[in-house]
Amino acid sequence: MTNLSGIKRLLAPQTVALFGSGWADAVDAGGKVIGFRGEVWRIHPKRPSTPEVKYFRSIDELPGAPDASFVAAPASEVPAIAEGLARRGAGGFVCFAAGFSETGAVQGQRLTSELLANARDLPFFGPNCYGFINFFDQVALWPDQVVGRPAASGINYRIDRGVAIICQSGTLALNILFNDRSLPIGYVLTVGNQTCLAVEDMIELLADDERVTAFGLYVEGVKDPVRFARAVEKARLAGKPIALVKAGRTEAAARTAHTHTGSLAGADTVFDSLCRQAGIARCESLATLCETLKVFHTGGPLRGRRVLIMGASGGDMAMTADASRDLGLTYPPFPADTAAQLQELLTDKVTVANPFDFHTHIWFDAPAMSSMFSLVHRAGFDTTGFMLDCPPENQADPAAYVVAIKQYLATFPGPPARGALISAMPESMSPTTREMCLAAGVMPLQGQREALEALNLAGEVGEAWAGGAKVELRVPAGRPARAAVDPTLGGDAAGATVPPSASLGEHAARALTEHAAKSALAAFGLTIPRSKVVAPNDVAAAALDIGFPVVMKASGAHLEHKSELGAVVVNIRTAAEAELAAQRLSKLSDQLLVEQMIADGVAEILVGMTVDSQFGQVLVIGAGGVLTELLRDTVTLLPPFTPASIQAALKRLKVSKLLAGFRGKPAGDLPALIEAVLACTRYAEANLNTLAELDINPVIVRPAGLGAVAVDALIRLNAP
Repeated sequence: MTNLSGIKRLLAPQTVALFGSGWADAVDAGGKVIGFRGEVWRIHPKRPSTPEVKYFRSIDELPGAPDASFVAAPASEVPAIAEGLARRGAGGFVCFAAGFSETGAVQGQRLTSELLANARDLPFFGPNCYGFINFFDQVALWPDQVVGRPAASGINYRIDRGVAIICQSGTLALNILFNDRSLPIGYVLTVGNQTCLAVEDMIELLADDERVTAFGLYVEGVKDPVRFARAVEKARLAGKPIALVKAGRTEAAARTAHTHTGSLAGADTVFDSLCRQAGIARCESLATLCETLKVFHTGGPLRGRRVLIMGASGGDMAMTADASRDLGLTYPPFPADTAAQLQELLTDKVTVANPFDFHTHIWFDAPAMSSMFSLVHRAGFDTTGFMLDCPPENQADPAAYVVAIKQYLATFPGPPARGALISAMPESMSPTTREMCLAAGVMPLQGQREALEALNLAGEVGEAWAGGAKVELRVPAGRPARAAVDPTLGGDAAGATVPPSASLGEHAARALTEHAAKSALAAFGLTIPRSKVVAPNDVAAAALDIGFPVVMKASGAHLEHKSELGAVVVNIRTAAEAELAAQRLSKLSDQLLVEQMIADGVAEILVGMTVDSQFGQVLVIGAGGVLTELLRDTVTLLPPFTPASIQAALKRLKVSKLLAGFRGKPAGDLPALIEAVLACTRYAEANLNTLAELDINPVIVRPAGLGAVAVDALIRLNAP
């Protein structure tokens, strides 16, 4: 990390220098709003000083070295300002100015090079960056309105504990600040095009800040994927979960894919895998991001996704079940003793089930309500949610609703139990109620769908953490992982324009013959069919030696997709059939591959490795054979590859039903399949610097105890 002491000075300064006019005025005003207690020095070459504000003409006139600076000068002047700040021993700065590398123009690239050279080891945010707010230390280098503290806290903007928001977009950072959801925010940091300080730098630094409870990110690209993965690991070890929104679900750049593996392992699929394995909650919207962060803030990730949702409305409960249908939440029944006690308390008027509609029979019976809440809080669910929407305070009297909420909160036992108050409509939970929940350690979740998504994501993160949540990227030497930002996104965070799904070295790779590929993999433990490569005149003898039935294929490095070329003949049962097949295939190749035919397969599985431009080697497992393109049923994994992670991935496939034994058919040899996958990963690791793509389609999984055999393989290698 660049100049750690300088970053700390930048984030919590005692002295601030503001370069510029209008935008700098806004920063000055924001500092007054948040309650900044340090000195503010204004720098402008022409503005006259007044009794209220003194203007310095240059950096050299300043009475000292500023801890933090906000630079809103023309882009052409910024490198010189950076040189002056570095010379004076400043702490760091925010480069608000645009017109640097994000433009893609030669002039912008030149200015970026000058800026980096002149700043030396001085840390800075940007360029093309909105700045930051530090609510903990009451600092705002922010050229806009400073908002974000809950209404119930009055005008005091200081906060003791909260989440750190890190964004590549200043506008989206503002959107999050404008939330009416009582999300406790400690930092808002925008990194612009990440020329110096990047998202991973801030995670790494703030993981050590005891005041930070969790991280919320908006990213368009990751500058250094290896360091990002390490920073995420550091945050996990510090007990600080991460939720993020990442742009780029759809790919803006097309990929030349030579294999099924390459076409299935798109950039966004790989990023999803990173999130799943590392225990990051990837959210679909800013609303879900805010709700997930509230879950994290009030107690970290959930233990799992076994939830109870309760309320006095059958409609709410029915909609809860429907709204969860595509999530991983489960609604297990009450433990028998709890169910019996609830049934006795509520009588036979109520069906004790989950989701739990307890009706309104005891709504005005305070002791009974308290008893019911006490029972459900202690029933052992990963989360107990109470769904209730309150009428607006300025139009009606919510007192009877608030009484029920207070009873729910009063009976909440605290950790390790987790409780949530959920409103179906985002706006039907007042700021006072939200603050009351947070004070009690209960999650105030707004919006039924957003709340359920947040609980699902927080449970998924908890499960990943419990399993180790490890990612160790394997990036080829000499081919560093590169930031990938979709240039069509624009905004204030555009940067490098590497196509997000470009393979490293994909145009220079050469393919091995199928026989050579299988032999190479067999050396690492992969089971392959008995086979021979022979001239067309020798196929009958080869087939007899191997044993009928056999498969015959034209052989050559140029024949990457044999089925499409008619270069495969299967189920050859006699010498005469072998000779006929050889006559046809000899038109495609003067060498033919004759191999044992595997006829007792339970399932066909695709196993492949490819190299993502950002995250290095990627493993793809999925439905193989004719089902590959039809189902597109795949799972993508990043290293480390273990038997447990591969087995868990296989269970997520639709074709896992075949492996378990489907409709009376035998179960497949799962241990042998796992070993086949591991053999591929061992080969890939040993050939890290040359492997471009590996595609086995399919591995035929035989009945339990009989093994798993790779019957087709393609390997493409880059030059050393």
